[in-house]
Amino acid sequence: MAHKKKVKKYFVKIEPDECKGCERCVNACPKAVLKMGTDLNFMGFPFAYYVGAGCVGCAACFYNCPEPGAITILEESDDTDDSGKEEEEED
Repeated sequence: MAHKKKVKKYFVKIEPDECKGCERCVNACPKAVLKMGTDLNFMGFPFAYYVGAGCVGCAACFYNCPEPGAITILEESDDTDDSGKEEEEED
């Protein structure tokens, strides 16, 4: 029987229309997975975006953001065995 361990993956969801373009989240991220975009939100501010991989779930961006509701950290979990292969689901 293979021992299962939980592999945690995180990602950042940014609401563009809540972002004021202050770049605090970008500067706070230790893994540099947030960038400032060139598109503008409905208020005319450029907004931050998640590059798509590498978030460790530290929430530094969330805690540095002055806008409530602009940033959410979400976790995805997969059950894998020790070899890194996904376990097949038993019926």
